[in-house]
Order: sequence, then C-alpha cells, then structure tokens
Amino acid sequence: MQKRVIVFGGSGFLGGYVVNELIKRNYHVTVADLKRSPHISPSVFVECDILDAERVNAVVSSNTDFIYNFAGFANLDKAIEFPVKTLQLNVIGNANILEAARKIRLERYVFASSSYALSDKGSFYGISKLASEKVIDEYFKRYGLKYSIIRYGSVYSELEFDNNYIFNLIRKAILTNKIEHDGDGEEVREYIHASDASVLSVNIIEDDKYENEHLILTGFERMKRSELFEMIKEILNTDLEIILKKNGYKHHYKLSPYSFHPLASKKLISNPFIDMGQGILECIKEVKRSMEKE
Repeated sequence: MQKRVIVFGGSGFLGGYVVNELIKRNYHVTVADLKRSPHISPSVFVECDILDAERVNAVVSSNTDFIYNFAGFANLDKAIEFPVKTLQLNVIGNANILEAARKIRLERYVFASSSYALSDKGSFYGISKLASEKVIDEYFKRYGLKYSIIRYGSVYSELEFDNNYIFNLIRKAILTNKIEHDGDGEEVREYIHASDASVLSVNIIEDDKYENEHLILTGFERMKRSELFEMIKEILNTDLEIILKKNGYKHHYKLSPYSFHPLASKKLISNPFIDMGQGILECIKEVKRSMEKE
C-alpha cells in the first residue's frame, strides 16, 4: 500500500530534493508551503502557512503516514536580523504541525534541524532549532509521537536558493571576479550534496532503528573555506581574487558546531556520494546558464 507523506517546506532548497526522492520511491507526497517551487509538480502542492494552525490541521489528513518539517527560517544571518519572526516560524510553526500530527496515527515525524542546535554559535537560528527539538521530544514523551530529528550540516547543489551558500558564492564570484569572506578561511565544513542528503533523509523513514533518534547528516567532503575558494578558482580557471577580511564571523562556528550536551547523536554519511569537485562544476554550469537567460 502506498505510504502518504506530507512535506512542510517542500518548496525549499533541501525539502524539494526530499520531495523528489520520495516521489521516486513511490510515496504519495503532498507539499505544504507558502509558494510552489518550479522544481515541484503543481499536482502535489497545497498552500499552507505553518503559523495558521487551522490551515495546518486541514492539511494533515488522518491517513498520513509520515510528516517532514523543512519549513521556517533556514538562513542564519536572516535569523539574526529577524529574531522574533525566526522564533515564531521555527518554534511556534513547528508546534502547530506537531499538534496536528498528534491527533492522527502518524508513523514518524521528521524534523529538519541543524548542526547549530547544540552550538553556542548560531544565535536565534540555533536556539530556535534546539527549542523545537525539545518540544518534539516532549510530544513523544507525552503523546507517543515518534520522531527522527536530522541535524543537517553544509548542504549544497546546483540549484539557485537563498540558503544555497556555494551556488550563491560561485554566482557572485563569476559576476565580480572575486570572493570576499568575513572570516580567515580556516573555518572547516563537511559538505554534502542535496541529492545525497535527500537519499539519506528518505532512508531514515524506511528503517525503524532511526525512531526517536537525533541524527547528524553531513558529507565526506571536509575542507576549509579557503580550500573551497581555491577549488572554485581552479575550476573557473581565472585570476579570481580571494579576499579574507578576518573581521569577524562570530555567529558561525570555526571547526565544530557542537558544544557539550548530554544527548548523543548518530552521524549518517552517504556512500557512494557526489564528489565535491563535480558538485562545484555543476554549480558553475547552472550559474552560467541562469546568467545567460537573464
């Protein structure tokens, strides 16, 4: 029997990849979001504001098997600029979905958290994710609502989205012939292509061992920001200027996002995976295609 899945925030960057992976595996998918992405079929889309509890209740039908929540603020810098809106969307919006979910016989609630959830960095974004994780855990304790919490690391792809750091970095580099970075370039990230992340995200609901678990989802591609910049420069084969301002990157972590916390997490990695160089090359191709259309 075909399983039914609702993806809140399914028009977003990572949510869209997960939607297409679910469809590929023959799930019946409903995308609930404010706007439809061009990468998502109109046939699976319903308009929904997660701050509208009545609308959320109307979207969550009694025969739903799984719910993913990718909705809310996903950009750290914007979250710092709009703290109240961040807390409303990421915490209250999440609670509205949980409240609707606990009224049905849901198999699993999957929450898109962040590696900043257990960090002293990340400001209001990290705080909102950690608060939501705690609320989800309490819904399980009180109502038996099973969950999987996925703490995503540095996800990228060749699609243009506001929170796709590498794509936007490459686009700006091509337009200005330079990369400007506020930090010193020594910051380390573990990059994972969104298509690899989506495969693992769907694998999670197909295995009971991930029930009520906190999961870290990053890639093999661990590198310094400066190494990423040099790789982009080499692939572009230009005299790209790299400017390391070293004037503050205080809301972002340097080597690890994690601060001590008693809850343990399991780390998932994709094997096989999309090579970082190939991924950047695809980003460059798509940036240039989009610029040619403009």
